[in-house]
Amino acid sequence: MLNLYNSLTRKIEPFKPAKDMQVKMYTCGPSTYQRAHIGNYRTFLFEDILQRYIEYLGYKVKRLITLTDVEDKAIAQAKKESLTIEELTRKNEAVFFQDFKLLKIKTPDYAIRASSAVDQAAKLIAQLLEKGYAYWYEYEGAKNVYFDPLKFVGFGKLAHLDMSKWPKKKRRFHKDTYPGTPWNMGDFIIWDGCKQDAVCYVAPIGSGRPAWNIQDAAIVTKHLGFTIDVACGGIDNLVRHHDYTLAIAEAVSGKQFSRHWLHGGHLFVDGKKMSKSIGNVCYPSDLLEKGFSGEQLRFFLIYGYYREKLNFTVEKLAETSRKLDSLKSMVKELQEPKSDHSNPEMEALTSRIGSDFESGMNNDLDVKSAFDSLYGTICELHKTRESLSVKDAKNILDSLRRIDSVLQCIF
Repeated sequence: MLNLYNSLTRKIEPFKPAKDMQVKMYTCGPSTYQRAHIGNYRTFLFEDILQRYIEYLGYKVKRLITLTDVEDKAIAQAKKESLTIEELTRKNEAVFFQDFKLLKIKTPDYAIRASSAVDQAAKLIAQLLEKGYAYWYEYEGAKNVYFDPLKFVGFGKLAHLDMSKWPKKKRRFHKDTYPGTPWNMGDFIIWDGCKQDAVCYVAPIGSGRPAWNIQDAAIVTKHLGFTIDVACGGIDNLVRHHDYTLAIAEAVSGKQFSRHWLHGGHLFVDGKKMSKSIGNVCYPSDLLEKGFSGEQLRFFLIYGYYREKLNFTVEKLAETSRKLDSLKSMVKELQEPKSDHSNPEMEALTSRIGSDFESGMNNDLDVKSAFDSLYGTICELHKTRESLSVKDAKNILDSLRRIDSVLQCIF
């Protein structure tokens, strides 16, 4: 049975979707005002592995990824580059999905821009206003809508906030996002009223645009409904973002939004967090220029426990690439039968390929353990390859191809 760490309960639990063999999965996508870097792709890759392994186990997965194309940062960046928001975000989206192909990340069933879910955001806001969770407030000449976390019983349950420390004095946070990842302890904006030169949509609740804080809730509930099985993102989403999404969806529906919450750890570069100010931001194209393949980068980013920090260096990428190349070389030689008769020892080793892989993966997606077990078995098979029969070769390849439907880096 697949067991996964649930950020909501802080426990490793059996994976149980609401409906047998059907899974609804939401994954946080990029803010498309800029290019995604390899740290972002580490998150998207752990989500890809999760989807592929769930499918490997026989489930049918319906997956959605959000694309944040209308927000404060996009508006500012478009102005800086003398582009429309659409020109800016479509340009970065194109690179994003090119990188998906490079890294063999399965394209989700739904890749939804926030700008296409304004209607749903407005509907949610109308219901939140009616239920008393949200209210109008004028700020700098614009009529905005804010969500009051104190009105939602259980707010902060995902990040396990101590709500006794919530300030008694009313505070409001007016921006989509703030630098760093501090908890903004106060009411958060969900609708930006129209200002001069601002991006505005006409909606039944008035003119304005949905703030980032409500966009994912609007996208997910519009396309997957108010109850899903899995919600994923980077560890930074545990500060504000996912608790906001959860509170909005559950305040409207009164139902549990997601049964399982998974969050991936940060990627560091040479021991430091990626930052433009430091100058250590790294993109997949940078590594292609150094002679690495998308397959090798994929393997490096998945070869480790997804919840832990991973430190990137070119030397470590080269090291994992050599390990992958070694496996691929052995697998290639195991495709060349040498004997007419099956070897009982080889049959026993072959039967371990799938079970050892599944043992690691069922333990909260421990790809490293799963791969290392696989590597050890392939080494043993390779040593006895002189007795490899046609039947043995076929059985080995069938097992490996099934495993590679998840790993996507062997063949």
